[in-house]
Amino acid sequence: MPSSPLPRRAIIREVGLRDGLQSISRVVPTATKLEWLRDAYDAGQREIEIGSFVPARLLPQLADTAEVLAFAQTLPGLKASVLVPNLKGAERAMDCEADLMLLPISASHVHSLANLRKTPDQVVEEIARIRDARDARGARTMIEVGFSTAFGCTIQGRVEPDEVVRLVEAVLDAGAEAIGLADTVGYADPAMVRALFEAVRPIAGDKLNCGHFHDTRGLGMANVYAALEVGVTRFDACIGGIGGCPHAPGASGNVATEDLAYMLASMGIETGQDFDALLALRSKLATWLEGETLHGTLWRAGLPKTMKEEALQ
Repeated sequence: MPSSPLPRRAIIREVGLRDGLQSISRVVPTATKLEWLRDAYDAGQREIEIGSFVPARLLPQLADTAEVLAFAQTLPGLKASVLVPNLKGAERAMDCEADLMLLPISASHVHSLANLRKTPDQVVEEIARIRDARDARGARTMIEVGFSTAFGCTIQGRVEPDEVVRLVEAVLDAGAEAIGLADTVGYADPAMVRALFEAVRPIAGDKLNCGHFHDTRGLGMANVYAALEVGVTRFDACIGGIGGCPHAPGASGNVATEDLAYMLASMGIETGQDFDALLALRSKLATWLEGETLHGTLWRAGLPKTMKEEALQ
């Protein structure tokens, strides 16, 4: 049984424009990204990760993040976030007045070195510098820390829950205002999700507010449900289930936005998503990313008759 009643509402943060595209070698034209962003907004999405401030030579797919962010800021009520790996990226996010900057930290020592060329504790020190810089300039950009490989790592293997808890406490002391736990490589199961979120909650409280799950081994939705049971109401997802970390071998497929929205709606949890608009966007994405593998099931099966009937009442 759930340890608490399921929520009436949940937030889906669309991360396809960053997490989805960073693992795909082709460069999607800026005009296409703006159309994607507009369609996602029209589908009811009000929190979208639109890119990352990283050197263009490393991720040319995201070199136009500032331009995409500027367009996002014209859409009323949209909360636009960007990923930043270091202080330099954070300064760009603040210069552009992003609503939120997501700072990644890996619970896996080996993955941290591969992804950021820093140990986890060095990343904590960088987070403290970013918080100091943010406060010194009086910027309003919120600082969220995302814990990648929190449930295991394809390079290192097991990640000890105690290490995750230690790092959570450290980043909160460094000034993080929100944190999320991510199953970067699809190792988690519902029992692991429940146990880790329950271990972190006493330390982080309401600052623990996001779950990021991959469907690599078919457990993405089950893991979302386990997080819902322990009070998490905000989740990352990618339209078409694209995405993955380039520095985590085998880390394929975020949970599909349209499938997640359907599961939540089927359980009576509101997300504000328009299914017809989401599926229309997915069809466009299949054209824009022709040749790439898309995931998910709702696009194929459609909404059940019972849900359609309820919508007409």
